[in-house]
Amino acid sequence: MSRVMWDRSSKATVVFNSAVRVAPVLAMGLVLQACSSSGSATSTYAALAPSEQLASNTSSLGALQRSQRIQNSRIRSEQFDYGSIYAAMVDEGNQIPAFDYTRMNRKYLRQRVNYYGPEKAGTIIVDARRRHLYLVERGGKAMRYGIAVGKEGYGWTGNSILQWKQTWPTWTPPKEMIERKPELAKYAEGLKGDPNNPLGARAMYLFKNGKDTLYRIHGTNKPYSIGKAASSGCFRMVNQDVIDLYSRVGNRVAVQVRPEIQASLIEREDSR
Repeated sequence: MSRVMWDRSSKATVVFNSAVRVAPVLAMGLVLQACSSSGSATSTYAALAPSEQLASNTSSLGALQRSQRIQNSRIRSEQFDYGSIYAAMVDEGNQIPAFDYTRMNRKYLRQRVNYYGPEKAGTIIVDARRRHLYLVERGGKAMRYGIAVGKEGYGWTGNSILQWKQTWPTWTPPKEMIERKPELAKYAEGLKGDPNNPLGARAMYLFKNGKDTLYRIHGTNKPYSIGKAASSGCFRMVNQDVIDLYSRVGNRVAVQVRPEIQASLIEREDSR
């Protein structure tokens, strides 16, 4: 009997450990509930009087129920239906294939996280080392997306303004890129936007002091490059994610590109 109950307890613990951020007090409550149902669990403790036992059980049950309600509310507000988010879609007549999110490290999937920085809502922050892009929201939250950072992106940090954005943008490689890769000369006049375009479904152009920095936040037709150091490009995103970001921001958006975000300002990755 104890073997069966231990298996059930272990299974419950594993299930909740794999869920989104179960509060430690809740996890402890579940383990204690399972252990206390075996006859030996309280054998080393002094027995409680019936009234004390009832009061203790009632108090513990009430605390556990409150913790469960809070945690369930948090889980509902944080969960995303990734099957729908990354499903195939038609956008402005262009077919975007489904993205198999199960092949991606979860930390690079779109999710809402705690953010403790001073920036005002609407600010975009790029963490180049961790390969995350944050859109700061109200109430100490941020929408976080996974990105790939190309060599060009690693070479520049600082503040800029998202001053111009395009749907299904034309890609025109800069002459410096053509000099490095002469085979791109055929695109010197521009490659029209379509699913094969390396800028993907959206591009957001970063300016500084009114001048184009030549850095972009854009989509990609290579979604599994997200979370990696890309061979070229600036800050690329899964097409479904860049469409979502594009829909949430206007023009004249502050963008801060940093080597990395101070650890105390962001949620620990091992807590998700």
